[in-house]
Amino acid sequence: QVQLVESGGGLVQAGDSLRISCAVSGRTFKFLHIAWFRQAPGKEREFVAGISWSAGTTYYANVVKGRFTLSRDNAKNTVYLQMNSLKPEDTAVYYCAAGGPFYSNNYDANRYDYWGQGTQVTVSS
Repeated sequence: QVQLVESGGGLVQAGDSLRISCAVSGRTFKFLHIAWFRQAPGKEREFVAGISWSAGTTYYANVVKGRFTLSRDNAKNTVYLQMNSLKPEDTAVYYCAAGGPFYSNNYDANRYDYWGQGTQVTVSS
């Protein structure tokens, strides 16, 4: 079992930055991936960014590449999503997810077994 707790969402203006966090606990294992997905009202859940827990390699959706950065603090067992140059279309509930073992990047929400409760990010224009 892997437990995930998100924090750090909020209301910001377009162009602002925001960092959200995902605290990871429980049984982590080799080839575990942690990912952020988001879901806006009336839309499907979409992949945002992912990281290999062991290797630390990151990967991103094209719509956020260059604006969002995923990082990991091993000492705190926490993954951070730094979001810069936020746009109104980034408004969504952001979910942290864990799954594996994955031997390559994984963008499919259906393959992630563990989910946090979500944190709301709202970007006003």
